[in-house]
Amino acid sequence: MTYVLAYDIGTTGVKTCLFSVEERIGLLASAQEGYGLYLVENGGAEQDPEEWWQAMCHTTGELFSTVDIRPEQIAGLSFCSQMQGLVLVDRSGKPVRRAMSYMDQRAGEELKKGLAHGPQIAGANVVKLLKCLKANGAVPSSVKDPVWKYKWVQSHEPGNFARTDKWLDVKEYLLLRCTGRAVMTEDSAYATLLYDTKKRAWSESLCRMFGVNMDHLPPVIQSADRAGGLTDRAAAELGLVPGTPVFGGGGDASLIGIGAGAAAVGSTHIYCGTSGWVSTVTDRQLVDVDAMIAAIVGAQAGRYNYFAEMETAGKCLEWVKDHLALDEIGVYLEKKDVAGSQEAVYASLYDYLTETVGRVPPGAGGVIFTPWLHGNRCPFEDPAAAGMFFNIRLDTGKTELIRAVLEGVCFHLRWMLECQAKKVATSDPIRFVGGGALSPVTSQILADVTGRTVQTVASPQNAGSVGAAAVMAVGLGVIADLDAVGTLIPPERTFVPDPAVKAAYDKNYAVFRKLYAANRAQFRALNG
Repeated sequence: MTYVLAYDIGTTGVKTCLFSVEERIGLLASAQEGYGLYLVENGGAEQDPEEWWQAMCHTTGELFSTVDIRPEQIAGLSFCSQMQGLVLVDRSGKPVRRAMSYMDQRAGEELKKGLAHGPQIAGANVVKLLKCLKANGAVPSSVKDPVWKYKWVQSHEPGNFARTDKWLDVKEYLLLRCTGRAVMTEDSAYATLLYDTKKRAWSESLCRMFGVNMDHLPPVIQSADRAGGLTDRAAAELGLVPGTPVFGGGGDASLIGIGAGAAAVGSTHIYCGTSGWVSTVTDRQLVDVDAMIAAIVGAQAGRYNYFAEMETAGKCLEWVKDHLALDEIGVYLEKKDVAGSQEAVYASLYDYLTETVGRVPPGAGGVIFTPWLHGNRCPFEDPAAAGMFFNIRLDTGKTELIRAVLEGVCFHLRWMLECQAKKVATSDPIRFVGGGALSPVTSQILADVTGRTVQTVASPQNAGSVGAAAVMAVGLGVIADLDAVGTLIPPERTFVPDPAVKAAYDKNYAVFRKLYAANRAQFRALNG
């Protein structure tokens, strides 16, 4: 029996998982701890890398206190993490400032100066757009892309920028903390949009065009490669054995699909966690600049994930918990505060939704919710976009509002799925994972809204960790390749679309699709 540790580094907390790996990947135990997401003026979103590390240390100790397996039995550890963060470290490996989250949207001026001037296509300078597409099939046209965060620090914090030795992503900082070695996995390198996928190396021309110091960019490794062994100091702090192999791992966009069992070309999965996305595996690169969808490098060589993202999916349900459902119909079913535990939040909220919102007829009484609580990325990029309830009437109740939130998230997922289907063949059934897939109500709404059969797997909220365990299984030689993972993760539940509710959803969806265009100017007047 082979035992591995996988750290799922999310936006709101870390989940540490112990797996056994043989013919199947089995979750044996887990522990989790939250940390801060600091929203600052002008659209900033930051995190403290030390909080990530301390949460890793605490959860590792907690996990081993509950199992008979000993640290010396661990064959390796790795990560699945949020992507497109910016962690700038000095020569000693210490961050020069707090990490900028993928949600950070302060760099609007840097984006404008760096890309949006001269003759344009889809808001990007034609010459620069073509150079980007030639190198990696994508364009850093979002204010949230890492290169603009990098340029923001250069412009606004020259002292911190001068101290920078390496540019890392979230997982890469933790790899450095574990091994003392600064590296970046290929999927993270691609996510900077400075990586040449044909040459499989950092693009000198793109770095020169955007004014990026190539000395800041670390060596690139593969997800299943060994990044190094645990240093004595890291091992002592984690309570593990020095020299334990540490594997590259991957970003959530790369590994969650693998953990969902959607690894084969043509497989589509939908994720609903803090953020949400639709992803389809392809064997070629392609891009839809207008819809903000690109085929990003995956954890498997020669495979890409055609990826469409929404900023706030499950985060909308957290908003419901905090601001809409805590009084006379609260989500505290056992009269206890579950806000400190993300998994408990999901379980409590979804129990409530199953019992209460599930009784609200499809269509939420005509109320429509737009899930753009922190701007939006796909199929339109607009940091000023915001959430709203549309078509509230005197007979509208709170349960209709809450159901409208669920339906609004699913409407947006359908929108992205339809955009993908214009370029690639998406699958039916679709694998559904993340905390949202814990709810049978949400799963059925997603099936009915999209018209696709939806399949969920065991512990769908752990799909990223399962993907990290699969990467280690390849690195350790336990399984031959990641294609084998798909057959090892069977669906647990299947939700078939109900034709009887299609008319109600189609009617609301048609209006949902028009709400952004109708309110774009108003969003910018209030939030621009």
